[in-house]
Amino acid sequence: MTDSNEVLGTDAAEQDKAADKKPRRGGKRGKKGPLGRLALFYRQIIAELRKVVWPNRSDLMTYTTVVIVFVVVVIAFVSVVDWGFEKLVTYVFG
Repeated sequence: MTDSNEVLGTDAAEQDKAADKKPRRGGKRGKKGPLGRLALFYRQIIAELRKVVWPNRSDLMTYTTVVIVFVVVVIAFVSVVDWGFEKLVTYVFG
């Protein structure tokens, strides 16, 4: 059998070696150490928080009221179902 370098030629062998190497990281994550990456992470967090549209006081009061009313309704429903099961178990097992 022949060697693959002889069949492919030297240019193909060099391309195979170049393809085996891992590509370098570029951009913001280049050659920074752990503290540099941590600082980048916190800068990205701050940048994302600046994009958030925060609710005003009126919206916040509306959302809070909706949540409290929903929780009260669910509590009432679960209480009624619990009371019904209690009566059913008392009737069946006496």
